[in-house]
Amino acid sequence: MEALLQTLPYALLAAATMAVGGILTAYVQPSRWMRSAILHFAAGVIFSVVGVELLPDITSRHDPWSVVIGFGLGIVTMLLIRRGTKPGDAARATGPGALPTGLLWVVGVDLVVDGLLMGIGFSSGAETGALLAVALSIEILSLGLATGASLRKAGVVRRSQVLTSLGLAGVLLVSAGLGAWLLEDLPDQPHEIILSFGLAALLFLVTEELLTEAHEKEDTLLLTTAFFAGFLLFLLLGMQT
Repeated sequence: MEALLQTLPYALLAAATMAVGGILTAYVQPSRWMRSAILHFAAGVIFSVVGVELLPDITSRHDPWSVVIGFGLGIVTMLLIRRGTKPGDAARATGPGALPTGLLWVVGVDLVVDGLLMGIGFSSGAETGALLAVALSIEILSLGLATGASLRKAGVVRRSQVLTSLGLAGVLLVSAGLGAWLLEDLPDQPHEIILSFGLAALLFLVTEELLTEAHEKEDTLLLTTAFFAGFLLFLLLGMQT
């Protein structure tokens, strides 16, 4: 319960950054260059989350079978989501302005993983949890901007874009609370499976969603730099934990 109480204020902050990022792009049209820069930055931060937070925790447990199970479930889940939510099918079924359901499913899974990581961080200690929460909030802000930009590009009406951003923020808030409450005393094996599942989901988000959309515009040195700037930012923040 103590971890839950410590997590909630930071989870509210992170959820607010998701909502602000998504809603801001509903009213301000980002240029193609800015949208690509946001996507590159978000991808860099998420890659850094994987390398700084997830991989060290996963490898330190020395439980390869749990890793295989969790990672395999993550891959299968993401591929099923992709198969069931092909952008072309959605566009033909509902016409212009349809929600990009494939992207939203993957972003939703990413937010669940981020919330669980936040809860796990506070279960490990208040200082570690606070630093991790601040770093994740930066990632979530960039993810919110990137998601909002994608919704606007798809022609989603402003009201739906605002409601979708608020809904995604709620997903993060709930998952952070559950992470702090349920995972505080979770045995090592299911803990490892959850983290490995999250690892696969985050890698899928970066390689199949964020960077794919980011490369719709021809890369420049500045856009590539945005990716590494995002990676370095979280790396430096992670070194403080």
